[in-house]
Amino acid sequence: MFSIGQLAIMSMISHVIFISITWRLVQTINLDPLIRKGKSGEAKLLLLLITIVIGSGVSRFFLEFIQWSQDLNFLF
Repeated sequence: MFSIGQLAIMSMISHVIFISITWRLVQTINLDPLIRKGKSGEAKLLLLLITIVIGSGVSRFFLEFIQWSQDLNFLF
């Protein structure tokens, strides 16, 4: 079992890793045709927010999956 501090640091590291992976993947998408002229700053901010949402969701899934697999011990 993890202590609260260990779980917190593991969650923070996981979120940062998955957000950075998602950011790299989002950068490969060509969104230039969808961006209006003069609105590139707002588009980058939107991509950053979308990246945070996707990366956090994936990280939360993996953390919960790990927790669920550890909780299987209580089944038997």
